[in-house]
Amino acid sequence: MGNNQSGGPDARYGGPNDKAGLRRHRMMSETAKIAGQVLPNPDGGPPMIFDDGNEDKSGECPVVFRWSFTQNAQPRVVHIVGSWDNWQTRIPMVKSTNDFSTIIDLQPGQYEYKFQVDGSWVVDDNQGKAQDVHGNENNMINIQDSDFAVFEALDEDFQSSTAGEVLRGESESTKNHDTPNDRELEKLRSFTQEIPSMDMLRKAAGPPVIPPQLMQVLLNKETPESCDPNVLPEPNHVMLNHMYALSIKDSVMVLSSTQRYRKKFVTTLLYKPV
Repeated sequence: MGNNQSGGPDARYGGPNDKAGLRRHRMMSETAKIAGQVLPNPDGGPPMIFDDGNEDKSGECPVVFRWSFTQNAQPRVVHIVGSWDNWQTRIPMVKSTNDFSTIIDLQPGQYEYKFQVDGSWVVDDNQGKAQDVHGNENNMINIQDSDFAVFEALDEDFQSSTAGEVLRGESESTKNHDTPNDRELEKLRSFTQEIPSMDMLRKAAGPPVIPPQLMQVLLNKETPESCDPNVLPEPNHVMLNHMYALSIKDSVMVLSSTQRYRKKFVTTLLYKPV
């Protein structure tokens, strides 16, 4: 990512310890107390615009801003400022593995913004850019309501998808089939923001039936009289590598597991007092 350093801080303003610079900053702030008046910033950053504070917070959308960096050039502190509050607030960004990011709730519209990276004003060349009335280059973003219409977008995607076509065209005779594909389609059909009533929950189908193979646990079967009591019958392959537990009797829990090594099966029992 290339960084444009134009419009960076003026060396005449040295931060909080520069008393002369602070006085100039306060004087410009007092002069700007006419709503909507635009004045140049004494520290060389974005312009100062006085805000009367009457801002409608309804209809705001969460917007993610990111400043990416390479491992060879990792900044320590990154802030973002923008026209959404008339360039008044430096918002700190949170560092992650490869970037700094923050989420700002904004009204739909067009905004300009700029990053302050380790004290230097920069713009992101990989994002939209524009020039303000003073000729300074800033990043630009256009926020629309449609960008955040999540459920409408999901509904459009579903209607145009293959699963949506199958659901619209399926007949009543196929709705009672219980196959993995039918269950996946049923999940797509049931997405909603409404909490189901208790009557609907009572009518809901129960959990799937356990596979019959898993019911043939060796420890639950009687050993035939003709069988060597020290050798169990060969188990089904679906029983391998499962942990089984018997009901607790006489304050003792019994756990078992069966593993296979080549053609040999080994069942291990663990007796644990509880």
